[in-house]
Amino acid sequence: MSGTKAGRKLGRKTGHRIALYRNMASSLIKYESIKTTQAKAKSLKSFIDSLISNAKKDDINARRKIRKDIQQKEILLKLFNELVPRYKNREGGFVKLVKLGNRMSDNAPICCIKLIS
Repeated sequence: MSGTKAGRKLGRKTGHRIALYRNMASSLIKYESIKTTQAKAKSLKSFIDSLISNAKKDDINARRKIRKDIQQKEILLKLFNELVPRYKNREGGFVKLVKLGNRMSDNAPICCIKLIS
C-alpha cells in the first residue's frame, strides 16, 4: 500500500499543470505580483522559489534548467539581471502570499502572490 503523493494536482493532468506553473511563474516575474486562487498560489510558491534558487547559482547548467521553464527572453533577462542581485544574500522565501478573501462567483479563496522587495 503506497502513501499519498506530495503536491497538488489542481484538477489537471501533468502536462497541463506544468504549463500552468510555467505561465504563472513568467507572469509573476514580469509583473512581480499576481492574483490567483490560494491553491495555485501555494503550489506556485515552491516552483518560483526553486527557479530563483537555481538562478542564483548562475552557471550554464542552471541557465539551461531555467530556460526550459521560462522561454521568454525579456523575462529571463529580468530574472538574471534584476531579481538575482536583489536576492543574492537571501537563502529562501522569495515570495509572499496575501489572502484577499473569496471570489464572488464561486466563493473560491483568492490570494495575491508577490515577490519580496
